[in-house]
Amino acid sequence: MAEQASGAPLRIGVAGLGFGATEFLPSLEQMPQVKIVAGADVRPQALQAFTTRYGGRVYDRVEDLCADPEVEAIWIATPNQFHGQHALAAVEKGKHVVVRKPLGLTMEECQKVVDMADKTGAKVLAGAQTQGTNALIQEIRRMLVRGELGQLRAINMWAYTGWMLRPRMPQEVDDSQGGGIAWRQAPHQLETIRWLGGGLVRSVRAVTGRWRPERPNGTGYFTALLEFEDGTPATIVYNAYGYFDSVDLVKWGNDKGIEDRAKQRRALLNGEIDEPTQKESTRFGSLLPGDEHPKVPWETGRSYVSSDGGPWMPGNQGVFIASFDKGDVRAAPTGLYVYGDEGLREVPIPQKKGEGMAFMDEEAMELINAVRHNRPMLHDGRWGMATAEVQWAILESAKRRQEIMLQHQVPVPAGY
Repeated sequence: MAEQASGAPLRIGVAGLGFGATEFLPSLEQMPQVKIVAGADVRPQALQAFTTRYGGRVYDRVEDLCADPEVEAIWIATPNQFHGQHALAAVEKGKHVVVRKPLGLTMEECQKVVDMADKTGAKVLAGAQTQGTNALIQEIRRMLVRGELGQLRAINMWAYTGWMLRPRMPQEVDDSQGGGIAWRQAPHQLETIRWLGGGLVRSVRAVTGRWRPERPNGTGYFTALLEFEDGTPATIVYNAYGYFDSVDLVKWGNDKGIEDRAKQRRALLNGEIDEPTQKESTRFGSLLPGDEHPKVPWETGRSYVSSDGGPWMPGNQGVFIASFDKGDVRAAPTGLYVYGDEGLREVPIPQKKGEGMAFMDEEAMELINAVRHNRPMLHDGRWGMATAEVQWAILESAKRRQEIMLQHQVPVPAGY
């Protein structure tokens, strides 16, 4: 493939046109820095919708997409159990990749991707679509680097959601296939914690839970203690069973979904839900009974893609408090509350597009700047491998009932 000019749009292919694709395609298709040129999926209706909307080429195998000479970079949004395999197939062909969480399910899998990318020169952006670098966390990181509150001393984070109650395919709620919240949702918290804490997690001690009969194979709860190499502790709680929502932990929040979650739970327990059909309704190129043509969910209201505007809400990241020598910091409705020696002050942060101030165009720009301008990435392959190691350690610690010492952690690079 010929080297492209620094201002040329990055020609991308999309591997996996399910629900995950609906979270980044709306942003990518509005960015002049990228051009969507190819897609791959096992669903014919998704390929039909892709061709209608974007033109380009379509494939029913990711390996064929990776061989397309016109594709420079591939967004990998296939099911979790295929992330490592598909990322490796892409970087073997010299394609740059963006991999949705996680990079892989084992350290061996992640290492193969990292090593092959080093060999072929492919850029790997791993850690896509988490809230770890949203506008709030960016400002806390700047405060930390400036040293205005002294040294970071502790991070505490609590998330309560109804994630396990939403329409799911079996692999999404099966730990062995990269399902459950430790594999699918923990990075929202872990990316935040690792970035603020400097990256180098020393050890993990965790307890997990899977106690609801409607989701017997996947972790729906965990609590974890992370210790950084400098001794800084971070505690995390994530409960995805839907009885309580952490939106009620902020004074401007109001949990309006409690009755809907109770109804969904009853329907799941009674076998009254056709989950494959409900899941199809959220995917790119969804085709339901009665539809003449495949639909694009963000244009029909079928998707869970969040709307713009409104105050910050905990979501999958959860409520958090970062403690420093000289104060504590937490989220405010439109910025941060800083509790310091002079009392309470609010730092306003302009709202940006997307849920919880997390927006998908920033991850695209991280890759574009690396490919077109050779700028260093925060979320490179080794960073993604380190986050995946913490995810693995949460499950492994719970299984062994002991502290897990980590081996693949990397520091936050200079400038971040």
